[in-house]
Amino acid sequence: MKLTRSSTDTATGPADWFTGDVYIDGIRNPDDQSAVGCAHVRFTPGARTAWHHHPKGQTLYVTDGIGYVARRGSQPQEIRPGDVVYIEPGEEHWHGATPGRFMAHVAIQEADDHGDVVTWLEHVTEDEYTQRDQH
Repeated sequence: MKLTRSSTDTATGPADWFTGDVYIDGIRNPDDQSAVGCAHVRFTPGARTAWHHHPKGQTLYVTDGIGYVARRGSQPQEIRPGDVVYIEPGEEHWHGATPGRFMAHVAIQEADDHGDVVTWLEHVTEDEYTQRDQH
């Protein structure tokens, strides 16, 4: 067993990766013992990731608030506390808070053989973020 005491400050999500204010508490980084990395990510209302993909996929566990998740070519789906989202390896997607609510999730992903866990792409446009099912 390995116990790692909480010793790092909350990080601010980089503007290259996020739109709006996002706060990240690292849980674990991939290392020699495990390729799994995870973080607790908190999004302020309207904040979201840029488009991105993961070489080994990603699992999101929503802990608080109301958010959206979308894959390339489809409309955002609402996510709420207790929801679990699995994103396939290489699937381009984004996730974040709704315009009027905070949202937080635990993001879990595995590093590939090169130690990479994510490839960041362009920012989500306002049109992509506000696109809703009209049914």
